[in-house]
Amino acid sequence: MAFVQRRKGPDVVGAFGLLQPLADGLKLILKEPISPSSANFSLFRMAPVTTFMLSLVARAVVPFDYGMVLSDSNIGLLYLFAISSLGVYGIIIAGWSSNLYSKYAFLGALRSAAQMVPYEVSIGLILITVLICVGPRNSSEIVMAQKQIWSGIPLFPVLVMFFISRLAETNRAPFDLPEAEAESVAGYNVEYSSMGSALFFLGEYANMILMSGPCTSLSPGGWPPILDLPIFKKIPGSIWFSIKVILFPFLYIWVRAAFPRYRYDQLMGLGRKVFLPLSLARVVPVSGVSVTFQWLP
Repeated sequence: MAFVQRRKGPDVVGAFGLLQPLADGLKLILKEPISPSSANFSLFRMAPVTTFMLSLVARAVVPFDYGMVLSDSNIGLLYLFAISSLGVYGIIIAGWSSNLYSKYAFLGALRSAAQMVPYEVSIGLILITVLICVGPRNSSEIVMAQKQIWSGIPLFPVLVMFFISRLAETNRAPFDLPEAEAESVAGYNVEYSSMGSALFFLGEYANMILMSGPCTSLSPGGWPPILDLPIFKKIPGSIWFSIKVILFPFLYIWVRAAFPRYRYDQLMGLGRKVFLPLSLARVVPVSGVSVTFQWLP
């Protein structure tokens, strides 16, 4: 991010600063955990663990290669986005359990819950559009259905909206209003220190990588190689999947470095007045054309 913004970044710890995350993690582990005296202690401690654990259990339905998935269920996508939606409960619990001590934490939690609603509906409509084209299948079959052409090519505008909606739902910049330091200090995690703050941080980045999985399966074709060449086929599918997944965190960080934070009314207006009608308007022609020309899978 420092390279994008043409400024100095952390370059002291390790070669090119690559060990800086380990140093930060060690620093947070050694810090003393402090709880507000008026906080609900059990809920206050449970919130960061909930956020982090939900980002891990959702990986059970993400296919890394053909057959390399813990559960290849037909409701895999539904399970994945249901678990990702539950992640907001950790944020709400964190804000509510700190409410007696800090109003900033509660404000950040309410912001996170409010901004999730319009973007979740948009994501659902976008998924319907994709599933109309490839069929209501499990995650592996959705990837295999894109052997001829990636769904991201004919449905490129829809998948751009999908990516932006994922930015908003995972509270990533420029939609990181729940933890906007200029307005609400640090939002829902303002009262957390030590490993509580670290678990929220890890949960946010784990969610970012997790959501890159379905983005890869729905857009750039999953684990098959980019070109149908013999030399590319020698590379394992899990390597191709990892390369494509890495592209999306790069885009997350690039967007964070390049764009300023939205105002809250702009954020909600974009979800309710732009993405919601556009995603709904996309479902109607795609389903109509598919039924008319009998293109349904």
